[in-house]
Amino acid sequence: MLAFRRPHIPSTRESALWIGFYVLLALVFAGALLLLGDAEHAGQFVAGWLTEYSLSIDNLFVFLIIMARFAVPRTYQQELLMIGIILALVFRGVFILLGATLISNFSWIFYVFGLFLIYTAINQAVAKHDDESENPLIRILRRRIPITDQYDGARLKTTVRGRRMFTPVIIVLIALGTTDLVFAVDSIPAIFGITTEPFLVFTANVFALMGLRQLYFLLGDLVEKLVFLKYGIAAILGFIGVKLFFHALHENELPFINGGQHVAWAPEIGTFVSLGVIVGAMAVAVIASLIKLRLDARKESNALR
Repeated sequence: MLAFRRPHIPSTRESALWIGFYVLLALVFAGALLLLGDAEHAGQFVAGWLTEYSLSIDNLFVFLIIMARFAVPRTYQQELLMIGIILALVFRGVFILLGATLISNFSWIFYVFGLFLIYTAINQAVAKHDDESENPLIRILRRRIPITDQYDGARLKTTVRGRRMFTPVIIVLIALGTTDLVFAVDSIPAIFGITTEPFLVFTANVFALMGLRQLYFLLGDLVEKLVFLKYGIAAILGFIGVKLFFHALHENELPFINGGQHVAWAPEIGTFVSLGVIVGAMAVAVIASLIKLRLDARKESNALR
């Protein structure tokens, strides 16, 4: 996220080095929280960072679809991704402030967050990403302003036969922005299920978005081949949804539930249990996907013999 140079296609080595640097930076920050604070807050940051990182990878998959659908030249994808990541950070910052305000004023909001995440988890497991329907905003834009089909670098406008027209970049940016908005709605309730500290929520999001551009070029088509990744993400969202619902029951003040009293049997799931579930779900999803990829390649090789 922080590395920005002239438009170019990063090599595998360059992408891997930057990703390693950003991961190390996040771990150093977690270590600082441990030294200056306590293990609980450091654990909350790591769990939140991993949750947001996994959701960012899902976001990345949609970015790949957008770039392919609008035939964005690979050389200029890096610039557009940078803008998309900045938009994601802005949207998430707004939702963090909104979420923190709701939590401080309405304890029942955890019921809403919990049910929403459980619904999102189910939708994540069964829905398909390759929706060919066009964004309504883009349809309106196509009718209202002149847009050429030709790119002129990463410029928003170009001249075609003496006429000033918008390039497809304007459409790509709107597609990226609306995608960022949708993912912000999903991701912020998820991290509030890990910690309600706005500082930890925001920093976890910042570190999760760092290196996303490099990850895009490193993984490339591999993201699409991680077929079980969406189930791992669904498991994480479902777990956090249940965790939030239990927390809501534990802190219950709604008069029509247990007479407005706290529900004593509702467990409070700890930070390190959450961390274990998040790491485990992602590890199982990635390993299972790689095993399937290898088995499919072996079957294809045998079929050609």
